[in-house]
Amino acid sequence: MSKALRLSEKWFHRGLWLVALVFAGFLIGLGGTVVGDLPKVEKQLSVEDYMDSTITVPARNNIRAAEKAGQDADTALEQALLKRKAAQADSAAARETFNNWLSTRRATQQADQDPELIARTRALDALKEKERASGVAVEAQQQAALDARQAVTRERRKLADMEAVAQQKLNAEYRRIELRVFLYRLALTLPLLVVAGGLFAKKRKTTYWPFVWGFIIFALFAFFVELVPYLPSYGGYVRYIVGIIVTVVVGRQAIVSLNRYLEKQKLAEQLPDAQRREELSYDTALTRLSKGVCPGCERAVDFKNTGIDFCPHCGIGLFDHCTVCKARKSAFAKFCHACGSSADRSKLLTPLLKATDAANTKTGAPELPGDSQPT
Repeated sequence: MSKALRLSEKWFHRGLWLVALVFAGFLIGLGGTVVGDLPKVEKQLSVEDYMDSTITVPARNNIRAAEKAGQDADTALEQALLKRKAAQADSAAARETFNNWLSTRRATQQADQDPELIARTRALDALKEKERASGVAVEAQQQAALDARQAVTRERRKLADMEAVAQQKLNAEYRRIELRVFLYRLALTLPLLVVAGGLFAKKRKTTYWPFVWGFIIFALFAFFVELVPYLPSYGGYVRYIVGIIVTVVVGRQAIVSLNRYLEKQKLAEQLPDAQRREELSYDTALTRLSKGVCPGCERAVDFKNTGIDFCPHCGIGLFDHCTVCKARKSAFAKFCHACGSSADRSKLLTPLLKATDAANTKTGAPELPGDSQPT
């Protein structure tokens, strides 16, 4: 087709395709924004929406209380450990002093008569008792800290079990939301695909074809590209099924159109040569000739062979001779390439020239110089 167009027409044609692509680009941008914002129509949910607040709130309060009790127990344990360490140090120092004192004195025969030994023994026993008391305090704080940690673990496990159940419910609801949003997107893009198919079938060759093709590109992109990132796990089936249906519909239409075209060609080949050439548009004939095929039946013809004036397949006239200058020219050309005479003017002059030649032959009159170039 491009070889049959004028140079300016070619550039205008390319410019219109650019318009179609730009139009499709803006439509794709708008469609992508709409498709991306569709999930906002659904309420944003969380795990808390599927948990019983009458159970979770006390559980969280118990966790906080247990954590605070554990922190208090840890603080008290640190203090108790320091006190026990001090008591152990005092007891060890007193024991060492007592042993040194025993080694340097002379033991009496009767211990109950030695007041200083008794006093030192009692003081050492008191320090040992204090050490034992600090150990008991440490053990008590350790038990309190352990109880607090176990309480936190127990409440957290209970809360985790409730969260797991709530998460299952939330996941199920997310799947339902995902399906609804996918159906929203499908309801938006599938009609676009149907409309694009209708425009392709009926409007792609109209005056406003750039906008038609722009919309077709947008619809195809929206359905087969924009919809892909938002497809659920089973959404691929929808895309492939729709693709199969579209392919079957388009393929069936192509087969039907091909059969109709072949029937039309068979009927056209039975028409007279002149009528067939008149029904062919000038641009269509030039396009087919530039491809090396017959304008009538679209079969290959060797145009380099100057002996071929008619299609050997359908019999349509391909070349004739200008009635003015007798040059061989295309039968579909509007003007003679040798003398520039109009093909329509040549056709009108053909009967007159034939009559003049017949009269000159009959009378024997010489051909006038102007007869070969009528004005």
